[in-house]
Amino acid sequence: MGRTKKDILEVLGSRMNEITRLDHADGKPRSYPAATLLADLVFPCGQIPVTADGITPETIAEQTVVCLDNLEATLLRAGSSLDAILQITVYLASIDDFQAYDEAWGTRFGQFPLPPRTTLFVQGFRGQKRIELTAIAHRPGEEAKK
Repeated sequence: MGRTKKDILEVLGSRMNEITRLDHADGKPRSYPAATLLADLVFPCGQIPVTADGITPETIAEQTVVCLDNLEATLLRAGSSLDAILQITVYLASIDDFQAYDEAWGTRFGQFPLPPRTTLFVQGFRGQKRIELTAIAHRPGEEAKK
């Protein structure tokens, strides 16, 4: 038998706030939110390597940077940041892309601490996309209480 919202609230206790769904920054309707916020946690949707003007870069290094830029923008809107990431899962189209992706990753994180990361190799990206990532992040302080 499935759990009700009341059951879940009792299990999670007083730290549980209402679940908030963050709209996408571009205002375009989608079948999923940009992120889900729960207490002091942020669960962004998968980030793909498409710029705000709809361009997908060619190289895996450029695509990695765009994915992380998109993730950072979503986290900032949710009251978090790259330095508050608890874990990231990355999906790559090819193992041959790993070295260039890893180098771009380290450069893009720069002064931020590197979070734990899982990298999986998958098939089936649409178009030129060769990477997608998702993360879980912390929302520190007052942002989590809103």
